[in-house]
Amino acid sequence: MDRGKKIQLKRVFGYCWGTSFLLINIIGAGIFVSPKGVLAYSCMNVGVSLCVWAGCAILAMTSTLCSAEISISFPCSGAQYYFLKRYFGSTVAFLNLWTSLFLGSGVVAGQALLLAEYSIQPFFPSCSVPKLPKKCLALAMLWMVGILTSRGVKEVTWLQMASSVLKVSILSFISLTGVVFLVRGKKENVERFQNAFDAEFPDISHLIQAIFQGYFAYSGGGCFTLIAGELKKPRTTIPKCIFTALPLVTVVYLLVNISYLTVLTPREILSSDAVAITWANRVFPSLAWIMPFAISTSLFSNLLISIFKSSRPIYLASQEGQLPLLFNTLNSHSSPFTAVLLLVTLGSLAIILTSLIDLINYIFFTNSLWSILLMIGILRRRYQEPNLSIPYKVFLPFPLTTIVIDMGLVVIPLIKSPNVHYVYVLLLVLSGLLFYIPLIHFKIRLAWFEKMTCYLQLLFNICLPDTSEEQMSEVQTVKK
Repeated sequence: MDRGKKIQLKRVFGYCWGTSFLLINIIGAGIFVSPKGVLAYSCMNVGVSLCVWAGCAILAMTSTLCSAEISISFPCSGAQYYFLKRYFGSTVAFLNLWTSLFLGSGVVAGQALLLAEYSIQPFFPSCSVPKLPKKCLALAMLWMVGILTSRGVKEVTWLQMASSVLKVSILSFISLTGVVFLVRGKKENVERFQNAFDAEFPDISHLIQAIFQGYFAYSGGGCFTLIAGELKKPRTTIPKCIFTALPLVTVVYLLVNISYLTVLTPREILSSDAVAITWANRVFPSLAWIMPFAISTSLFSNLLISIFKSSRPIYLASQEGQLPLLFNTLNSHSSPFTAVLLLVTLGSLAIILTSLIDLINYIFFTNSLWSILLMIGILRRRYQEPNLSIPYKVFLPFPLTTIVIDMGLVVIPLIKSPNVHYVYVLLLVLSGLLFYIPLIHFKIRLAWFEKMTCYLQLLFNICLPDTSEEQMSEVQTVKK
């Protein structure tokens, strides 16, 4: 280690990086797969489907602003941990950290599998991708991204900025192409919008399903609760980033869907497994191979950012004494190497043992449970501390709306496809008590693990972080 260099997580990211970070978290695979689901549950009613996309943008803004209150009130990495600890106690906060170990690894495993599927699909044009090569490629991608993340924030920053430009460029290209087709005014391109609401209207149950499909494409706005400790001036930066990124995403998503519907009929969209690739095959057949490549590159950045942000709660848990001291260490690049290593290892096991569909279902189910609890915490704060002076208070109906949406994400899967695996998910959350009670509540120490920690510190060239006066004041602030 360089003794003259401070080893610590620093506030190095500003408005541009924060906006780019939010864009990458929101713009993932959703916009390439959700249009099919939204249109299907809208009964192929073009006007209703576009209204659903606009409505989902409003719902996404409400949940993102709720998360912003938590991040601004507790401006440090792992803000939701401190929030849950203050309003529900240390046991609930630990269970949240315990769950995040598996939730974060599930997210990165799902993204790695999706990245592998899009990367291999062009080589299997007439059949589905075999499982073995897909999983092998997913494992290789996951470990490569883990190595990049452990090299520090510089590599993450330039890759993220490049990916943001690529993502927006891809979607802008699709959008502008659709606008050009509409301006040309050919009958086959404009007829679907002339009588947009003439098709059958969906019933309320189908409309709710359509909203959930669209809401999936906007998910990811609460990411600042994980990395607020590395943002410059988070109390002003976070709102600026949100009010820049969300309107931009909304406009782009609407234009992309209009472009899809300009080029393809509703039935063609429903029969496609990858709408963007089908769109490219129709508009630019000779360049159709570019779309899978562009989508794969886009998903690669999502995987990179997910490992970056999901390693922070693990690092935080160790800092708070709720995980072994080994995970409260940084390497010479000021990266939580052991936290990244644990996350990648658990993600590798998830890739080997589960399928992509199972991972997505269980991740959203668990994430929705914790989101409901966070919203209840905001309401509880309003009731218990009505005169509390905080920099930003979200409009009260917003947490209520988010609770309704998240309740739907919990209840609908249980009703539509009741599965004993959801019981296993709940048991996994509660299994954290088996570790919390002896190791944290009764503070039992394992001498052999402390020796192993010393050996691993030497092996990986890692050390405990330096603490600055700024960090000390932040910790004292959030613990009040």
